[in-house]
Amino acid sequence: MDITTWIGIIIGLTALVGGYLLEGGHINGLLVGTAALIVFGGTIGAVIVSFPKKQLRQLPKALSIAFREKQRDPDKIIQEIVDMATTARRAGVLSLESRAMEHEDPFLRKGLTMIVDGTDPELTKQILELDMDAVEKNYSNLAKIFESAGGYAPTMGIIGTVMGLVHVLSNLADPASLAGSIATAFTATLYGVASANIIYLPIAAKIKQRSEEQTIEMEMMLEGILALQAGENPQLIRMKLTSFLPGELTGPAKQEKGTDDGEAA
Repeated sequence: MDITTWIGIIIGLTALVGGYLLEGGHINGLLVGTAALIVFGGTIGAVIVSFPKKQLRQLPKALSIAFREKQRDPDKIIQEIVDMATTARRAGVLSLESRAMEHEDPFLRKGLTMIVDGTDPELTKQILELDMDAVEKNYSNLAKIFESAGGYAPTMGIIGTVMGLVHVLSNLADPASLAGSIATAFTATLYGVASANIIYLPIAAKIKQRSEEQTIEMEMMLEGILALQAGENPQLIRMKLTSFLPGELTGPAKQEKGTDDGEAA
């Protein structure tokens, strides 16, 4: 579970409701069923119209991506590739066949299989890059669902407010109820803007972030696969792949930083 997604949503909603209550508001004033029906129902309807059924079926997967954090261990992948490079230099690439068939990562398994099968390096690169593009496009399509919801929700809120004001203006004979009715009408706008900026758009941003993480990891594996196929030195492969790790300084840059720190001391 990605606790940061839950924490962010809870903090955002708590800040809004808490600020309202500190100003002397009452919680009942925020609980308006008709406004919720108009905003959330209208947003769901607009999203359904905007996307094909096949893409909407991926919604549970999109929520899983946003609320669950996949355990990634790039160091382990690098070590595996380095070990395989060492084995390939000693016994040839055919010795990797068993590991290629059993590896848990489908992208790396596919690349290793092509190496063992003797696929042309350029073709190997093209096929794996197509797989990367497909994964990136899939993440983008999932994020678009929530981006669209984030765009529709404020508009639905405005529609709900206008509908509420129309109702208010049609009942001017009862001035005593005008203030409460107007407040109720504007609750729809609050629902629309709040849900867009605390739920829908942040979830879309989280899915895009997951896409970037996945893409970087696949780029690292692709580089390792091509290096394996080229028979490069295992330690050079390690140095090359380590550069994909976030926040890592390798090679001359790290040495230069260490020298600068020493001089500063």
